[in-house]
Amino acid sequence: MPRGRTAAVKLFRRLTSNGESDGRVKDMDEDNKGKVYLIGAGPGDPGLFTLRGVECIRAADVVVYDYLAGKPLLGYARDDAELIYVGKKGGDHTMEQEDINQLLVDKGLAGRSVARLKGGDSFIFGRGGEEALALHEAGVPFEVVPGISSAYSVPAYAGIPVTHRGLTTDVAFITGHEDPTKAESTIKWDKISNGVGTLVFLMGVKNLPKIVEQLTANGRPADTPIALVRWGTTPRQQTIQGTLSDIVDKVREAGFKAPAITVVGEVVSLRRQLRWFEDRPLFGKRIVVTRSRSQASGLVRRLRQLGAEPLEFPTIRVVPPADGYAQLDAAIGRIRDGGDGGESPYEWLLFTSVNGVKHFFQRLGMDGDVRDLHGLRLGAIGPATAAALEDRGLKPDFVPPEYRAESVIEGMLNLGVKGSRVLIPRAKEAREILPEKLTEAGAEVEVAPAYETVLDESGADEMKHMLSGGEIDIITFTSSSTVKNFAALLDGLDLTQLPGNVTIACIGPVTADTARDLGLRVDLMAEEYTIPGLVKALVEGRQDPV
Repeated sequence: MPRGRTAAVKLFRRLTSNGESDGRVKDMDEDNKGKVYLIGAGPGDPGLFTLRGVECIRAADVVVYDYLAGKPLLGYARDDAELIYVGKKGGDHTMEQEDINQLLVDKGLAGRSVARLKGGDSFIFGRGGEEALALHEAGVPFEVVPGISSAYSVPAYAGIPVTHRGLTTDVAFITGHEDPTKAESTIKWDKISNGVGTLVFLMGVKNLPKIVEQLTANGRPADTPIALVRWGTTPRQQTIQGTLSDIVDKVREAGFKAPAITVVGEVVSLRRQLRWFEDRPLFGKRIVVTRSRSQASGLVRRLRQLGAEPLEFPTIRVVPPADGYAQLDAAIGRIRDGGDGGESPYEWLLFTSVNGVKHFFQRLGMDGDVRDLHGLRLGAIGPATAAALEDRGLKPDFVPPEYRAESVIEGMLNLGVKGSRVLIPRAKEAREILPEKLTEAGAEVEVAPAYETVLDESGADEMKHMLSGGEIDIITFTSSSTVKNFAALLDGLDLTQLPGNVTIACIGPVTADTARDLGLRVDLMAEEYTIPGLVKALVEGRQDPV
C-alpha cells in the first residue's frame, strides 16, 4: 500500500475509533482561549459527516446543535460535554438567531471549545455567516468546517444529478423560505425562471404554490419536471414527482411536509433510471437491534447499508462476573504453570462466544501471553468467535459446521474428546448442554465464568411507546439472553399482542425457541446462525406475510 494511503487509513481509523479523545483538537489555541467551530453536519446520513467534524466534536467542551443536525453525531461528543439544543425547525425556534449568536460568543469568551452543528453546510442558507460575524466582532476565534450540502446531496440520493451533459450545465441554489407576506420578493424570478437549467429550492414546501406561480408567470413551461425530496439521505426519504402544473395538488394530496428539497428542471426526468437509494432491499424499515451496544456496530452498519433505519435497543450489558475472576484466573494460572516446561492441565480450550475470547485474553495478558497456550487445542462455536481468535494470531483447531452447542458436541466427539480435559471460558449463566454432554462422553470439563450479562434498562419506555404506536417494523434477537431481557425490560407489555406489522427475526433455533416460550411469534430465522445469516434472512424474508 502506498505510504500516503497508509497514512490516510491510519488517520481515518484514529478519528473513527471508539477510543477516548485527548480532549483537544491539535491545532486549537493553547493559551486558554475559547474557540468556536462552525461545523456543517451534512444532509442527514451520518456517513456523510466529515472527519474534521468528528475531530472537533470529540474535542469540544460544548456542542450546540440544530434540529437538522443528525442525532447520531452527538455520539462523538465527550461524556462530560455540555449539549445545547437550539431548535431551528421550520419557523418553530427554541432560540432566536440573535440569542444563538450571543450563546456562542459567551461560551467562547468563557474559554470553552464549542462545536456548533448546523444541518447541511452552515454557509449555504445556514446563517453560519451571521454567527461568524458575531464571533469576529466579539473577538472570539472561530473556524469554519464545511459540510456536504443538502442542495446537491439530497437530489443525488433521489437519483437526480443537478447538472447533466445534454440537459443543463448550470444550477442555482435558492431559498424557498421567503416570507409570503413580503410586499416584494428579493428573488430575481424573471432572471432565474428561464436563465438557469436546474433550480434547487431549500426549505420550500410551505411556499411551493408561490414558487410554482412565480416560475410559470415568468416563462418556465408548465410541463417542466419537478421533484420534492423529504428527509433526504435518511431511511425516511420520500420523493414525489410531477410537473409545475400538477405538483401543488400532488403534494397536498400526499400530505407531504417539510423538511424537503425542491428540484426543478429536466434533470428530474433522469430519476427513473438513476434512482438507487430508495431501491435498496431494506429501505425504510425500522429495525430494532437488541445486541449489547459494544457488539451492535457490525449489524447496525450492515442494516444501514441495506437502507434500513437501525434502532439500537441494547437489552444486555456485558460486565465482569459479579463474584470476580478467581475461577478463571486460577485456570489461566494452571495453564501458565504448565507452560514452563510441564504439561498443560487441559487438552482443549473451547470458546462459545466473542465475549468469552475477549475476557479470557484480557485476564491472560495480565501475567502472561499467548505463548502460554502452546500445545492446547482451540475450539470456537462459530465463525465470529473463530475470527476473534484469529485476530489474536490463533487459528482454531475446530469450528463446527453448524453454529450451536449440539454441533460442537458432535464434532468434538468425532475428534475423540473422551479422556480429555476441556476448559470453557464463558458467560456465568449459560446453557448447560455443552459441558453436560461432553462430560457424558468421557471428557473432564471445567467451566470458568469470564463475564456475565445484565439488563440494560436504557430506552425501555421509548421502546414501549414506539411499539404501541406502530413505529417498529422488525425486532432482531441474536441470543436467548437478548430475548429474555427484552421481555423483562418491557414488563407490562403483552408480547403475544404485538402489532401485526412487527416481524420477529431470530439468529437461530435456540433463540427462536426462547422467543416462543415467552409468547413471541417468530417470523424469520437465519439458516446460518450468524449475523450475516440473520441479515440474509431479513433481506430474503422482508416480503413474507407476517
